[in-house]
Amino acid sequence: MSVVTALVRASFLVNAVYAETAREYGLTAQQGQLLCVLMPQPYGMGELGEMLRLAKSSLTGLVDRTAQRGLVRREPDPEDRRAVRVALTAGGADLADAFYAEACRRIEQLPSGLADADRDNLAGLLGLVVTDNEVPVVFMDADEPPRR
Repeated sequence: MSVVTALVRASFLVNAVYAETAREYGLTAQQGQLLCVLMPQPYGMGELGEMLRLAKSSLTGLVDRTAQRGLVRREPDPEDRRAVRVALTAGGADLADAFYAEACRRIEQLPSGLADADRDNLAGLLGLVVTDNEVPVVFMDADEPPRR
């Protein structure tokens, strides 16, 4: 299998697991992404749009729907009174923690047929691809505690 085929198929596999987990927690995949992005800290709408690669109107709709469910809230940006940040509510933080833990557990099982050294090698190589392509931190490392 070529590297292109392997990466595309792996992406579909991870996205399917992520979407299925989100559904089981009553979330859309995009809502799950939003909650995971907000776990470490609140972000401004511009930052969220860049991280999630969403147009302003799409992001506004996503935040509106997630806020209506009581999972996120808009709050004033302490550095710019004209701007707002999006933060998790207490209920959103609890749901984010549970969803994140379950998504990690399921995704961790995907390469379960590999030896430990091969899993470490896979993680190292994928980490290089992510770093080289400056992928935003849209999902914390499992060892990284939330900074709420």
